[in-house]
Amino acid sequence: MSTQNPENPEPSQPDVPGGPAEERPATEETGRQRLAAGLWPPRLTRAQLVVALLLFVLGLGLAIQVRSNSDSSALRGARQEDLVRILDELDGRTKRLEDEKQRLEDQRRELENSSDQAEEARKQTVEKERQLGILAGTVAAEGPGITLRVIDPKNLVESDMLLDAIQELRAAGAEAIQVNGVRVVADTYFSDADGGGVAVDGRKITPPYEFKVIGRPQDLEPALNIPGGVIQTLEKEQATAMVTRSAKIVVDALRAAKQPDYARSSSS
Repeated sequence: MSTQNPENPEPSQPDVPGGPAEERPATEETGRQRLAAGLWPPRLTRAQLVVALLLFVLGLGLAIQVRSNSDSSALRGARQEDLVRILDELDGRTKRLEDEKQRLEDQRRELENSSDQAEEARKQTVEKERQLGILAGTVAAEGPGITLRVIDPKNLVESDMLLDAIQELRAAGAEAIQVNGVRVVADTYFSDADGGGVAVDGRKITPPYEFKVIGRPQDLEPALNIPGGVIQTLEKEQATAMVTRSAKIVVDALRAAKQPDYARSSSS
């Protein structure tokens, strides 16, 4: 049997679903609706738009920079031994290129030196040939010198007098001489010709005798005028000797080059 409290005639009811406690979800739903209503449609100010644009540009720039660094650092993910091998290969290639460069430079210097030496040897050969040709009388020559003209009206000048003149001129430094169109060389000889006159290397010449001499005029002329020398000897034979200095004397009488019969070059 149950007893009831007179002060609380109705029994207490337990909370069941659907009762007063279920009114809270309605309150939460209302808050969500208000949040959604505050966010959409968005209400952005101009300052917010500017900040958003700047942030977008900054992010885009960072992305491009990262992509660029990633592209230019293809070896970043390589292993250490791979990097060492690549570095060794680059060092070896650099060393080979340096060696090739040095070799080519050495070849260039050798070629230049060879070319210079060959050119210098050629020039010396040409100059030596010219000098020997002048001495041998096989080439023409020109240069400063003197002209000695001997007038012998009575044909009293003999071959030994003209030979003395040649000797004095050679001693004074004469480099090229011709007498009446005959080139005077080392083996030239003078002789008295039959019927008068003088023969040079067997070729008869007649007065006046004209000597064309290449050398230093300041040395050649005094050599002929020394006391008791060539000029005074010729004057004793009633001949007249005149010496004329010149800045250019041409000696163009030539002799045929002789081929030796027995002598040969020792370098062959």
